[in-house]
Amino acid sequence: MSATASFEVPTPHGPRDVTVSYARVGHGEPLVLLHGIGHHRQVWDPVVDILAAEREVIAVDLPGFGASPALPDGLAYDLPTTNAVLAALFTALELDRPHVAGNSLGGLLALELGREKLVRSVTALSPAGFWSQAERRYAFSVLRAMRGTARRLPPALVERLSRTAAGRTALTSTIYARPGRRSPEAVVAETFALAQASGFEATLRAGRTVRFTDDLPHVPVTVGWGSRDMLLVRRQGIRAKRIIPRARLVRLPGCGHCPMNDDPALVARVILDGSR
Repeated sequence: MSATASFEVPTPHGPRDVTVSYARVGHGEPLVLLHGIGHHRQVWDPVVDILAAEREVIAVDLPGFGASPALPDGLAYDLPTTNAVLAALFTALELDRPHVAGNSLGGLLALELGREKLVRSVTALSPAGFWSQAERRYAFSVLRAMRGTARRLPPALVERLSRTAAGRTALTSTIYARPGRRSPEAVVAETFALAQASGFEATLRAGRTVRFTDDLPHVPVTVGWGSRDMLLVRRQGIRAKRIIPRARLVRLPGCGHCPMNDDPALVARVILDGSR
């Protein structure tokens, strides 16, 4: 069920009010799900029911994405601010060191939360932050192109394209290896979410200097990478393993950048195994 939480976030300029939209379902140990840039929490829908059989699942819309409002003026869309927002959200929802799984930007945020010892396990699917500069520039250029297309397409054309497998491929093949499996309604919703994401540009600007370089010796970490990831190429997973040598590195055969839709059963199993 969809809900919102409003809470104060400490900042150098004093506490600021932030509101976050989320959905909470299931029973068991809490598991927070974090999406990537330009996406929304519904990207996790293919795996939520599987996860909810064993976990209390909290799927979050990051500030400035999905149904969550933009951050208040003066707050940056950088890692320290987002860490503070998520820590405050955990407190507001009475989550004591939940498990966390994230994809892309969400994977990087999950690792950051692990570094801050705010979570009890981390599962990062194609996480940002393990790129070379050339790979980062490539990924950012693709993301900007996707955003530009989403903003230019008339809504009626998006809805018409979504009704065919070929149209869904044209709209989403950059992030899904099997875009035809995505429902028409989901493709329409995520295209609109990308077009309307108020935090997109500021988040992308903040990411220009981001690299994840810390080991996480005190937190169980699983890193999963799709074999057909066209946005963040899979050799970045090898870098992640070198930086976090105790991490479990899992190959996701036949999956793209957002593997939850390409192979829900496999991804759910990886997350559940990583959050024991």
